[in-house]
This record gives sequence, C-alpha cells and structure tokens, in this order.
Amino acid sequence: MLAGALAFTTVLATACGGGDSDTATTAPAVASQADIDKALQTPTELTFWTWVPNIQKEVDLFQQKYPAIKVKVVNAGQGEPQYTKLRTALKAGTGAPDVAQIEFQYIPTFSITKSLVDLRAYGADTHKDKFVDWTWGQVTGANGEVWAYPQDTGPMGMLYRQDIFDKHQIAPPKTWDEFAAAAEKLHAADPGVTMTNLAANQNGVWMGMLWQAGAKPFATTGPESVKINVNDAASKKVGAYWEKLIKSGAVSADPDFTDAWYQSLNRGKYATWLTAAWGPVFLTGSAASTSGKWRAAPLPQWDASKPASGNWGGSTSAVVTGTKNPIAAAKFAEFLNTDPASTKMFASEQFLFPATKALLADASFTGQKPAFYGGQAVNQVFSEISSTVDPQFQWPPFLDQAVNDWDETVGKSFADKGDVGGALDAWQKRITDYAGNQGFKVETS
Repeated sequence: MLAGALAFTTVLATACGGGDSDTATTAPAVASQADIDKALQTPTELTFWTWVPNIQKEVDLFQQKYPAIKVKVVNAGQGEPQYTKLRTALKAGTGAPDVAQIEFQYIPTFSITKSLVDLRAYGADTHKDKFVDWTWGQVTGANGEVWAYPQDTGPMGMLYRQDIFDKHQIAPPKTWDEFAAAAEKLHAADPGVTMTNLAANQNGVWMGMLWQAGAKPFATTGPESVKINVNDAASKKVGAYWEKLIKSGAVSADPDFTDAWYQSLNRGKYATWLTAAWGPVFLTGSAASTSGKWRAAPLPQWDASKPASGNWGGSTSAVVTGTKNPIAAAKFAEFLNTDPASTKMFASEQFLFPATKALLADASFTGQKPAFYGGQAVNQVFSEISSTVDPQFQWPPFLDQAVNDWDETVGKSFADKGDVGGALDAWQKRITDYAGNQGFKVETS
C-alpha cells in the first residue's frame, strides 16, 4: 500500500496545493436526448478496466442493444494494482480507460484529483432510487456530484459454526456484550478455538466495525479540507472492546487470506467469521470441508433497539476524465448497473452481492437456500442487513496512506496484543500530519 501512496503524492499535491478554490460546484449541463441517441448510434470503441471474471457476458448484453458501441474489456489488475496503473495513465495523459471499476472506498481518492466524470450530465440522478440508499451515498460528492454507479456491495454480518455453538450451548449473540461473554466461555472450554479472528492486516473489517458503531472517522469538507477523527469516542469504544478479547486469547488476530488462515477455517479454529455479504459464496469454495456447519446472522449490536451494520468491499463503474466518448461511456456504466438482465447476471453468474433494491427484493435471489448453510436463506439475511447500513459514512481522499498507517499502528497493536487506544492516537497523528503535508486544511473535531 505504501508504494501506491507515494505514487499518488504528486497527483494529490497538484490537486490540493494552495490557491483559492470555490467550494461549491454547479451541476453540469445535461446532455440532450438527441445527443445521447447520436452517441449510441455512432461507431465507437470503449475500453473498460475491470477485474470481474466473465464480465464479457454483461458487456455482450450492452453491445446487443447498442451494436455501434464496441467495448474492449481489460483486466488491469484487482484493486490497488489497477489503481496504480490508472494513476500512471492519468498523469501521463494517455492510456487511461473510458470506464473503470473502482471500489467504494477509492471514489474520494480519485474524485478529489478530478479524475472522474460527474455523471449527472448523462442522467445519473434519474437512477438514484434504484439503488440502496447507502450505496448511492458512497458515489455522491459533497455538492451532489455522481461519480459512479454502484455495482456490488458488502454489508457486514456474522457467519457462525452452528456445530461449535451447539457443542458449547452458545446462542447466536445479538449484542456485543453477549458476543464477548460467549467468547470468554468458549475460550475457557476449548483454548484451541477462538470466537472469531480480527485480522491484524485487514483494515477493511476495522472500518466496517467503525461504520457500524456510528463513528465518523473521515469526511471531505471541501476541495482542500478534510476532517479526521479516527480516535474519537466511538472508535475508542470499539478499540477497547477488541483489545480486551485479543489480550485474553478469546479472539485471535491471525493475518487473513493466508494458507494458515484457510487451514484454520477448515479445521474449526474460528467459531465465527465477521464478514461481508460476499463471504458466504467465498466460504463455500474456501472451506468446502465444513459444508452444512455454517449459518448466517446480523452482526451483534451495540444497541439492539437500533440495528446497524457497516460495509466491507463492493465496487462501482466510473467514467474516467479524458474519455473522448463521455456519453457512450456513461451510458455503458449506467446499463451495466441498472439493466435488470445485467444486474441479475452479476448476482447469478459472478455471485456479486447486489446494490439494486429490485434484486434485494427478488425472491429468486433472496429465497436461495444453499446446503452449505444448512438450507438457510442466507441472501435474505444479508439483504435485510443492507438496509441497516448508515448512508453517511465517508472515506478519506488518501486511502492508501490511511491503510498503510493503520497497518503500522492499529493492526500492529492487534498482532502484539498491545494498546489499541494508543495505536488509534498514533494513527490519528500520522494521518493528520500526512494530510497537512499534502496541502489539506485538517479539522479534527
């Protein structure tokens, strides 16, 4: 992550380094229907960067409807490798795609450098109500800009081992207090099993936990100003909670998505996995030997009377600044993520968790009862969870640096069974110093 952060420094400094900027923006002029029709009937080639496997099937649907438009699909890497290439192309002024898949958390990073097209000019506002509210909040700028279309999501829930819970007479915990009590009970009965694993290398889960707890760690308050509060009261509460469980051994902090982690999942070291809506399908392939033993539930709650969750993962389709065909590119991104056949294909072919309200209410999706989960309608569980995600949560416009600093402070405190509160303070200082050095005006309260 550090290399990506350093590569971005020059671009970021250019966007934020001094000078007066008008903090308000006006909505762009909306393209006429005549211009849109002409663009979609004019022979055009678009380049689309994406890491979704077999997405050519969805692309073919678009090309069947608009045969004049040819879309070249390029896998430029997943996540950070793609972003590094995209930054390089943008800086060079050549080689960038027309449309790029970008994760929710990276939208501020690219929008603040004016690397994304405001899609309001091409009718994006008319599609707002098709998407779950919180997903639209993730792609919307402070002044109403629409930077991308939501593609897939990761509302967080809890997958748990029914057999382990039954053996130790543990009911699925509804609150975090119940979760902690069950964790200590399980650890006392079987030190070889932990209630869950809070990976020391996984900032995404931590951010999802802050999201659920109502923390507001970041906010972009203007083109040159940010608010940073990663060590506020809500964050300290979450930190103290997990510090106690990790120090007692009731929760492990093993790095995730490693060979050892996969082996631990399969042999039953972890009684739960606090994961996202993409987790159930992922687990089916990664822990096949445990089929039939898992079930799904919402995350335990801080306040059971006010159900809440966070999000981990999910991505969008964004139009990249500099495209020579903005109308065609915008309409392609729109089609991929709003056409009923295309969005259903994402859910049924690539098993991405939907962002559209229609699919989250579709019985053919929510009613699936996989044998891996004992016949439980897992999609229904996560569909209901999605409606509890706070739409106000924001990401920083320098995510790479924030993640790198988290790894070296908060993540390290998990691995060392150390002082999480102190690590949060260190994280706050490091990010604040970095933001100031990049030319941002920083608010901390």
